[in-house]
Formats: sequence, C-alpha cells, structure tokens
Amino acid sequence: MDLRRFGPASPGDLVPISGSDPIRGPWTHSAFVSHRLPDETPALLPRTYRVVGDARAALAALDSTARRLPNPSLLRRSTLQTEAQSTSALEGTYAPLAEVLTADEEQPSSSDLREVLNYVTMADAAFSWVDQGRRLTPGMLCELQSILVARTRSEGRSSGHLRDIQVVIGRREDAAPDMLPVKAARFVPAPPGLDLESRLGDLLAWMDAEGQDEFDPVVSVALAHYQFETLHPFNDGNGRLGRLLTVLHLLKSGVLSEPTLTVSPWFEARRSEYYDRLLAVSTDGDWDGFVRFFATGLHASATQTHRRMLELVDVQRQLKDRVRDSRLRAESAQSLVDYAIARPSFTARMVERDLHLSYARANGLINQLIALDVLAPVGGSDYRRRFFSPSVWRVLVGADTN
Repeated sequence: MDLRRFGPASPGDLVPISGSDPIRGPWTHSAFVSHRLPDETPALLPRTYRVVGDARAALAALDSTARRLPNPSLLRRSTLQTEAQSTSALEGTYAPLAEVLTADEEQPSSSDLREVLNYVTMADAAFSWVDQGRRLTPGMLCELQSILVARTRSEGRSSGHLRDIQVVIGRREDAAPDMLPVKAARFVPAPPGLDLESRLGDLLAWMDAEGQDEFDPVVSVALAHYQFETLHPFNDGNGRLGRLLTVLHLLKSGVLSEPTLTVSPWFEARRSEYYDRLLAVSTDGDWDGFVRFFATGLHASATQTHRRMLELVDVQRQLKDRVRDSRLRAESAQSLVDYAIARPSFTARMVERDLHLSYARANGLINQLIALDVLAPVGGSDYRRRFFSPSVWRVLVGADTN
C-alpha cells in the first residue's frame, strides 16, 4: 500500500503492522484503520445533494409500486437470483444468469453455482431477521458469512468468524514485480483482533441509532457501505455481504418495504471506479465523490429494478389472461402462474409441495400450461426435470429463450 497517498483529510489512521516473509525475512508496514462514522453528514456539494435526491425519488417510486402489488414477495426470488449472480461476478465468481435461474438448489452443477446459490440462502436468512425486527450484530454477520461460504472453496476454519489474520486487497499498478505483497497491495485494511470486532459493532450500532434521523438515508447507506468494506472483517465474502447490507439498511430505515432492489449489476459494470472511490475516501476523505457515485448507483439500480418489476407484473397479467381464456378453470392454474413468476425454474415435486397438490395433479397442470405456451421444460426427462416461463425469462435474462 502506498502510504504517501494518505493525506491529512484521511478519515482514519495508519497503524504499524509487521510480519515475516519466508524468503526475505521480517518486514514492517502500516494498515489503515478508519475512524468511527461521524454524527453529522460530511460536507457535500449541491450537485451531490441533487443526485442523492434523485436516488431517494427512484427508491420511493420502486417501493410505492411494490406496496401496490397484491403480493410483492412474488418478485423476491427472481430479484435475489439476479442479484446473487451479479454480486458474485463482481467478486470473480461467474455463473451465467440462465444457469442460476435453472439451477437445482440441492445439487448445483458446479462450485461457482453453489457460491451464487449460497448468496440467495444467506439473503433469505437476513431478510427474515429484519422481518422479525432483530438488530444486526457481529455474531449475526458471522452466521451470514458462514452460510455464504458453506460447501465452497472458501469454507475453512475461519468460516463464520471474523478474520484472525492480516489481509491485503488488490495490487497497485505501479508496484514492482519483486515487491512484498503487503507493500504492493492497493489497500491494507485494519489488523485483526478485538479492535476490529469493536469497530464492526460500532458500525452496526450506528446503522441502528436514532441519530440516523439526522442523515438522508441514501447518505447513511453510502457511509455505512464504505465503512464495512474498509474494515473488511472477514477473510472472504466482504463484498457480497456489504452489498447485502445496503439492501438491509434500506429496509431497516423504512426506505424499502420489500427487498426488491438489485444493486450489483450497476456496480459490476463500474468495478474499477467503485474501488477507486472507496480508496479516495480513505486517502483523501473524499466523501463527496463516493456519496455521489454510490447515490448514482442506487438511482440507476432502483430505476432498472422498477422497470423489471413492472414488466414482470405485465407478464403475470398476460399469462393469467391466457389461462383465463382457455378451458382451464381450476384456481390452481392461476396459482401456478404466480408460482412461475416467483420461481424462475422449478420441478413438479416443488409444485406438489408448495401448492399442496398431488404429484399427478401438479404434473398434469404443468403439462396443460406447457400446451398453452405459458411454461416450457428445461432439458432432462427424469423426475428432477425443471420448468420455466419463457415470458418471465425474457424479462430477467433480457434475451429470447427460443
């Protein structure tokens, strides 16, 4: 890490760290420990406040539409799977969205797919806690991280625990090839230990504090996201957990009533600037640049998610009209349309279980909706064969499925 970049406006301290390289012997360097988040909004330019206001308006429009839906939770899983695919790609784990949407949750076909599906399981657990009114704690975040890395290459003795080793992030472009990793790193976060745990607890308490009324929620979410990523409390999964915390923060602050927001695609497309903006806060105290960048991302993400939500609602109406115009009169046929909206792919056994039908009835109903071009099979011929709605896929994947 280039210590010369850290100026007097930096909102943290450089603390000494040391270690030993097996070849070059003992070394000393510094890690960055961010100060606790402020009690007042940092100085922001008028144009940044305009971007923050635009983000608030876009989030409000998204939530207003969600509140008007008869069952907004129907859209939760498709949102989650889209977010899981994109947030994992941002961390270097790539599985095509089409594979994610058709994956067998119990027997994923690859380790990369397992990582993506673990995000969905983790987010489900976190949203359930928010619904129960529980406050986030370091212990709860450890539990979420354990879910995220379960049965993946990242699972190990440190899973479900705050990191107990010093880590480094990235590599500077100007670093010499033979430079020690800690000195060649782009960023070196806080050392492990009780202070790291205390600062993570302070962050979660800050997110819950009554004093949050002093902050615009968009500004508050941006500051909290910076702090979590800068603390980098886990050996693995910090990026994905940090982006999940963004949605949790918006839920807990009342900006969103349903976790319909997908934030990672926008940031994935701008990952270099994202990392630059985070670092600029640490080195120069550039809160204004980071808040404006983050708010721009929330605005774009909310607008895109809102558009997809309206498209899915329109697809739901069209498919139900198609069933209604057919000779099918069973209410379970309409329920299966809703199910295809909520579950981008599924098996007959899942329909049997979730819609409380016999297996024969579930299978027959699926075949009837296939005949109406409402559903289609996804390969295979055994009892684990999956089905999907091509109309739903065109919204989620953005491509023709034929």
